[in-house]
Amino acid sequence: MKPHFFSRSAGYVALWRTLVQQDLAVKYRGTLLGRAWPLLMPLMLLAIYGFVFGAVFRARWPGLAEGDHLGFALNLFLGLLVHGVLAESVGQAPSLFQRNSNFVRKIVFPLPVLVAVPLGSALFHMLLGVLLVALVNAIWGTGWQWQSLALPLILAPYVLMLYGISLVFAALGVYLRDLVQIVTVLVMLVLFTGTVFYPRTMVPSVFASIVGANPISWPTDALRGALLNGQWPGVMPLVVYGFVALLVLLFGALVFRALRPGFADVL
Repeated sequence: MKPHFFSRSAGYVALWRTLVQQDLAVKYRGTLLGRAWPLLMPLMLLAIYGFVFGAVFRARWPGLAEGDHLGFALNLFLGLLVHGVLAESVGQAPSLFQRNSNFVRKIVFPLPVLVAVPLGSALFHMLLGVLLVALVNAIWGTGWQWQSLALPLILAPYVLMLYGISLVFAALGVYLRDLVQIVTVLVMLVLFTGTVFYPRTMVPSVFASIVGANPISWPTDALRGALLNGQWPGVMPLVVYGFVALLVLLFGALVFRALRPGFADVL
């Protein structure tokens, strides 16, 4: 039983990796620069943010020096990268099975693997952006931070939480077509109530619980601390966030399993 379980799990991982590669290939197929776009896009975005908020608005990130426009751009860019994974994975979940109804009708196809494909593509783009931030910060910022090695510890619970949320929305989206519009609003709400455009220290105490409960706030803060400030993630916040992520994943799996039998009939 155990060898069969591990071999089946390995097969699912291999299938997921293949689907993610195909998804990435389709996105850039026919473009002039092809596979260079995943590297060029975060570089251009970082340059734009640096120019707009640094040279034009001359914005200042709390805790940084008056003229540290690069620090502002890097802090902002990291927050947008974290939110981008949620926007790309959770945002596609409600319409995922409607766009891939042929997979739903195949009884032997593991649909949970299909739910994880947008998450894998989004994670790939995010990692390229994070590597760019680390490189720019090492050359022109505060230098290379060895605490950046904590990246897997930070991303693992975040990915588990997003996968659990995606399972719920993907299952519900089969029955509730309006969920696409609702999730679009929720994604924007998460953007502005998370610590993307501001640090947690700026949040008034009356809104602190809302910002703290936002699923992107802790990973954003932890990434900034590790990559830019040389701070290891706090053990207790990591444990709490990881525990909540596991609960969300379990809930998502249960909802998906309960609603899965009716997918083919509705689609």
